[in-house]
Amino acid sequence: MTSRAPAATPLVGVPFWPAAAFVLVWSSGYVAGPAGVEVVSPFWVLVLRFAVAALMLYPLARLTRGALRISREDLVRVAASGLVMNGLLFGTMYAAFELGLQATLGALLHSLSPVLTAVLAGVLLGERLTRLQVVGFVVGVAGVVVVLGPDIDRAGGVAGLLLGVASLACLSLGTLGQRWIGTRTDPIWSATLQCAVCVPPLVVLALAVEGAPSVGSPVDATVAVLWLAGVNSVLGLLLLGLLVRRGGAGASASVFFLMPPVTAVLAWVLLDERLTGLAVLGLALSTVGVAVATRRRS
Repeated sequence: MTSRAPAATPLVGVPFWPAAAFVLVWSSGYVAGPAGVEVVSPFWVLVLRFAVAALMLYPLARLTRGALRISREDLVRVAASGLVMNGLLFGTMYAAFELGLQATLGALLHSLSPVLTAVLAGVLLGERLTRLQVVGFVVGVAGVVVVLGPDIDRAGGVAGLLLGVASLACLSLGTLGQRWIGTRTDPIWSATLQCAVCVPPLVVLALAVEGAPSVGSPVDATVAVLWLAGVNSVLGLLLLGLLVRRGGAGASASVFFLMPPVTAVLAWVLLDERLTGLAVLGLALSTVGVAVATRRRS
């Protein structure tokens, strides 16, 4: 590429309305998650979320894709990927939410995923890694450090922060694992299986760690679970598919930098989360880092 080429921006070629809807839906999950764990323990929230999502997705898959056709090898791959992308990713994040991790910081950590995925692909798979991606990742991490500041209480302490970082790692590793699945399995059937496969181990984990389920507010719990399952898991999947069809395979990654600021606004309005001036500066720094590293070229 010559120096005369026009500068690229993160949203080049990305359809506006599907991207805006996807960002809003995805960001809302970082608010619904903390709201859910306030009234139901984290692992039981996830049991309900994925059980309800699988029940919603199954008839959708049957009606739009017909009967499931999948080999044993592909079934194992889809199930393993689902355990990482759903069970481990959200299990660690929701446990962090219960410890006090703020919604905005959770979104900020996850927004680093496209860049971390590129870094891991370069290190583990030998894929080409650009200098801009490395710089963007470093700037993004620096922004997280600035948001945290000397006091990590907003991250749920050391344990909450480590769980949040573990969730980020699961998201990036799970994204790489999607390549292992390939394209032979229909995406809606794949999502159905990935939700369903998480329910039994999460039930065992919830019983072992949290005991019998207890609900603080049935109404709040129902709203949170239906939102997480119906809006984040089902509608989010459909919007992602629309975004990819209209904007290309990298469209979702190219809008990840918008998740933290949108989540910050939602968390301020709905959860009364407030950021200091230094935290806003760190949020902006990290957003710029991710935006630069994931920019799409025309």
